Amino acid sequence: MSKSRKKKRMRKKDKRFITICMMIFILCVVGIIVYFLYFNGDHSIVKKSPKKKITIVDEDSNKRPLAVMIDNNVGNNSHAGLQESYINYEIIVEGGLTRIMAIYKDRDVSLIGPVRSSRHYYLDYALESDAIYCHYGWSDYAKNDIKVLGVNNINGLTADSAYWRDKKVSAPHNVFTNTDTLYKYAGEVKNYDIETDDWKLLNYSADEITFKGSKDENSEDNRILANEVNLKYSNFHTTSYSYDSNNKYYLRSMDGSSHIDKTTGNQLHYKNIIIEKVENRGLDSYGRQDLDTVGSGEGYYITNGYALPITWQKDDRDSKTIYKYLDGSVVKVNDGNTFIQIIPITTIPEFS
Repeated sequence: MSKSRKKKRMRKKDKRFITICMMIFILCVVGIIVYFLYFNGDHSIVKKSPKKKITIVDEDSNKRPLAVMIDNNVGNNSHAGLQESYINYEIIVEGGLTRIMAIYKDRDVSLIGPVRSSRHYYLDYALESDAIYCHYGWSDYAKNDIKVLGVNNINGLTADSAYWRDKKVSAPHNVFTNTDTLYKYAGEVKNYDIETDDWKLLNYSADEITFKGSKDENSEDNRILANEVNLKYSNFHTTSYSYDSNNKYYLRSMDGSSHIDKTTGNQLHYKNIIIEKVENRGLDSYGRQDLDTVGSGEGYYITNGYALPITWQKDDRDSKTIYKYLDGSVVKVNDGNTFIQIIPITTIPEFS
């Protein structure tokens, strides 16, 4: 073989060697960059699993909630829509009875009712979710406060097309509505905003809260066994719950009988119960009530078979109620529907 051919062959080998060395060097450099990016906290090149979202409401939606006044003097199998509402309030009214306010968002609910008249202190809880307040009639106190506070409301006394009467049910307990009708009336007739970025009230947790003492939950030392919850509003009305451990929710009863959904025939059930003790007093000879909704007080958060003591604070009528554990941390509630029981301050909840 000639010397020139030998030199050419050597040059080819040298080029191959240099190419291989360069590839190894580049791979090493890339590997070092990946290593330092990952272990210095920048994981942007690593595929992340999607963040777990709650399901009770769409947190990405700014659909404005509807707050609907519900008659509670109709028996235990006459209510429609109380299973689909994501928050409910039960509060005492005249005669030792109660009335319910149901709040809806992100669900098409075909039947809600029976709808009843407003009481002024319910406005404070509609306002804290920036909800459109829906009712059929009002007390003089509520009528005045709706005007003074500028509450966006839909009153059946003047908004006939937003509600209808079921002729098979006796008046005044026969007024019904649905979410589609209310939203259309609010937007097309009243020109209310039907979106808001101020709707969120409760601090939801996508991960199940079990009160076992993790750093994100309250100490188990304060836990109270709450398989049965009994709340006596007056000599005329009691609300109670029984924990269903298989389904991990509370079955609701009133005055010793199961609270049944009018449409499905199923017993109403709720994932969370918040008890808020608020002082009430009579306003007039008819027995209409007034409540100290602004201020602070005590209560309980109940879920998964246990109750924990909490505090509540509301700085003014349209501000949000803040619920905290005794250590000062904000209460997280489980993903699911919630019944907020506003009870007289003298009522002692019974747990077992």
